[in-house]
Amino acid sequence: MAFNELRAVSTFVKAAELGSLRQAAAAQAITPQAASQALVQLEQHLGVRLFHRTTRSLSLTEEGEQFLQAAQPGLTTLQRALHGARRGREDIAGPLRIVAPRSIMLEVLWPVLEEYCRRHPQVDPDIQMDDRIGNWVEDRVDVGFRAGSPPEGGVISRRIMPLQLIVCASPAYIAQHGAPQTIAELAGHRCSGFRHTGTGKAMPWEFKVGEEVVGHNIAAAFLTNDVDLEARTVVAGQVVGQLIGVTAAPLVRAGKLVPLLTQHVTEHLGLHVYYGSRNAQPARARAFIDLAVERLVGNKAFFLEPHELVPAKPNARRARTAST
Repeated sequence: MAFNELRAVSTFVKAAELGSLRQAAAAQAITPQAASQALVQLEQHLGVRLFHRTTRSLSLTEEGEQFLQAAQPGLTTLQRALHGARRGREDIAGPLRIVAPRSIMLEVLWPVLEEYCRRHPQVDPDIQMDDRIGNWVEDRVDVGFRAGSPPEGGVISRRIMPLQLIVCASPAYIAQHGAPQTIAELAGHRCSGFRHTGTGKAMPWEFKVGEEVVGHNIAAAFLTNDVDLEARTVVAGQVVGQLIGVTAAPLVRAGKLVPLLTQHVTEHLGLHVYYGSRNAQPARARAFIDLAVERLVGNKAFFLEPHELVPAKPNARRARTAST
């Protein structure tokens, strides 16, 4: 009959230490019947008698004394290891491996990480800035962040905030070239493009059209795989760009960019936090996730509100057409 060897050995050692099977059962929070059964099963498994038992007394046999001397040190070491593992799970200390896209880490997560490190100086962050989602188990990720669609692959995820896609240009660009009033008019403008990290191809611009999200391949006069460089090029007045709200919102509020085609701004993408298991998480990971949720969910600093999505007025100078 299969039995719990660790429980049986623990019951034996505790009974030998206390001199009472009933007291050993109470110390382990099990019934006397369960303790007696565990001891009987252990003796049957070993093929020796470990205790001389009467209704009032309990004493070790010679074989029981030898087994106690051999088992007690190992059991003590194992119990210390188990206690250490439980304590490590609850202590907010040790390494914390975080994976996030570069732009999201620098623009959104840095203030959260900085506050977290001040609160928990015993934690040693290990930050990997990566736009892809890899194998979170093999990469030993504690907490991951992903921009776009929810991650797959057996992880738990939560949407932290919407990621708006906002077409925008600098006031200088609009003064010189005018502002496109329709999606079709973008063909007459110099536009930026973002190269997908995984495929290497230029990503289509996405627009809300009615109740649907529609993708358009926009010819890129400036192509890059870096969000910050794309934003700088748009601010410099070189191109019209479609930027995520995290990047665009502060630039719009600072007067450096003007939102365009605002009726087509989408919010179908989001910033997601992901992790393996809430129940098995160390406390340091839970604390970081909780702080990120507290600081970021509903934070208006990272997206434009409806009153801020004011369309740019048509400029007196007509936009360049595709034929010019």
